[in-house]
Amino acid sequence: MRILKKAVSVVTASALAMSMLAGCGSSPAAPAEGESKGSAAATETAGGSSSGAVFKIGGIGPTTGGAAAYGTAVQNAIQIAVDEINAAGGINGSQIEYKFEDDELNAEKSVNAYNTLKDWGMQFLIGSVTSGCSIAVSEKTKEDNMFQLSPSGSADDCVKYDNVFRVCFSDSNQGLKSADYIADNKLGTKIGVIYDSSDVYSSGIYQKFAAEAQVKGLEIVSAEAFNADNKTDFSVQIQKAKDAGADLVFLPIYYTEAALILKQASTMGYSPKFFGCDGLDGITAVENFDESLAEGVMLLTPFAADAKDDLTVKFVSAYKNAYTDTPNQFAADAYDAVYAIKAAVEKEGITPDMSVSDISDKMKTGMTEISVEGLTGTISWEASGEPNKEPKGVVIQNGAYVSMD
Repeated sequence: MRILKKAVSVVTASALAMSMLAGCGSSPAAPAEGESKGSAAATETAGGSSSGAVFKIGGIGPTTGGAAAYGTAVQNAIQIAVDEINAAGGINGSQIEYKFEDDELNAEKSVNAYNTLKDWGMQFLIGSVTSGCSIAVSEKTKEDNMFQLSPSGSADDCVKYDNVFRVCFSDSNQGLKSADYIADNKLGTKIGVIYDSSDVYSSGIYQKFAAEAQVKGLEIVSAEAFNADNKTDFSVQIQKAKDAGADLVFLPIYYTEAALILKQASTMGYSPKFFGCDGLDGITAVENFDESLAEGVMLLTPFAADAKDDLTVKFVSAYKNAYTDTPNQFAADAYDAVYAIKAAVEKEGITPDMSVSDISDKMKTGMTEISVEGLTGTISWEASGEPNKEPKGVVIQNGAYVSMD
């Protein structure tokens, strides 16, 4: 990875905290009775007069379907950040208009959502939320030279073009960091792995984890895959991990499948430690899931909602007040994405009347010259689109994420 010398433009935590105080009063209200936050219809907020010069930020992600917890969190957190910034005077005096489209975790629908937002006049895209959809959309943003910042598209190919950046860790980085964290903290001696071979996110993390586990001296005693056609019965994979004596099972998968694995493992009388990545974030909110089964589950994440710093406390409070829910890592990454765009726009002197392509060209430089003190830590970016920040280990206790660091 090429390291660039950065002229740093810092968005400080104290400044963000002040803007949050200014913005909390204008945070969006929860949907009215009968109106779903996760409906397929787009959510739009005009930050100021439609006749004035405004920046238009679009968002894409699943707000319905199996990954709705991710997309809804992103949608909500962007809204909070936009409201804060608008209440504090906007970006260089210009307000933000924001519109979000549901892609239902479907690549084709994600591209359709992009086209809808493009027709609306979008100048910056935050999305898509998931890797496959983000990759599909990046083919279109590359053609248009539209600046794209994915909060959580973690597959390596999500940032293969120079107009695309991300806030989250890459799959390969998550796999490497997970192996390091397990080894360095002596969390397990015999490791079982259950992963989705049909998913780029899951298989990408597993491949890097396996390579780093060997370097760190971790013994992988079972590595069992499932795929999109067989993701409800995990008894074979669990039994092989149990028979091999795995005392820790690594789950580089999404929370819906992880919830089933925890339930089935409990039924089979198997209770190893479970360790996952950001895909497990949201597991306690799975419908009809016995939350007690997640007790002690560990995951690597750059955000812990129980952190006591002022910025996190105020963000969590604003999120709970608006949406009666606790924000997850996806929300935190999305919030930081909005402030990253603000910082880069201000650094480069970008104005709303510039073309989409000219904005993107300036953003490519601006992103490498800023440092954001955000919810997920101090973040800077390489020209490759990769963020520089540190992960945190958290464990689920009584339904809440508690820092292990």
